[in-house]
Amino acid sequence: MPTEKERDSVDRLVVLPFKKSVDIALKSIRVRLFRSLITTLSLVLAVSFLSFVNVSTDTANGLISAGDPELRQALIRAGYDIGPQDRGIESSAKQRWIIILSLLVCVVGIVNSQLMAVTERFREIGTMKCLGALDRFILRLFLLEAGMQGLAGSAAGALAGAIFALLNSLIGFGTEVLRYLPWGALCQSLGIAVLVGVFLSLLGVIYPAILAARMQPVEAMRVEQ
Repeated sequence: MPTEKERDSVDRLVVLPFKKSVDIALKSIRVRLFRSLITTLSLVLAVSFLSFVNVSTDTANGLISAGDPELRQALIRAGYDIGPQDRGIESSAKQRWIIILSLLVCVVGIVNSQLMAVTERFREIGTMKCLGALDRFILRLFLLEAGMQGLAGSAAGALAGAIFALLNSLIGFGTEVLRYLPWGALCQSLGIAVLVGVFLSLLGVIYPAILAARMQPVEAMRVEQ
């Protein structure tokens, strides 16, 4: 039986520092850049639509808060459902359902892409486990990769959606949009879009990461590439 000192020595050999995990995750993303871009693109589209809807609602609420009857009529002509006493509006039920469906499709795409990535990396995973990598290290590696892709894709999608929403509002209502733009609500909408995107990216990689972490080294090394 190994002594406690020997067990500690083994742990120090197989548990890599967090910085090293980040370096490996970055290198893996660069090596598989095309697949990473495909995975990220689906996230960008879903998050940009979420951001577009939320920022459009924020700009409309900013115009309503101005108290100008002409701006209110312009919003009604643009299709917003505003009552005489309404001081604000929310996204419609149809918009919310479309957002939910687009996010679900995004998650399915991420899961499928990550499962394919696990299949392609059988030998890599087997080699790391033969060299002493623990299950939690493999799990951490996949989560880090997903988190990095999710953060980059969500930030790009949120920014793109906000820009298109502002341009659309400027075309429809003129420069008054900038005058009454609620910057606090806008920043909140951008933050929510980024957080949702990162959460979806991590959610989509959990199952593939668990499969990779539980893989037996001998089985992984036996697979022909």
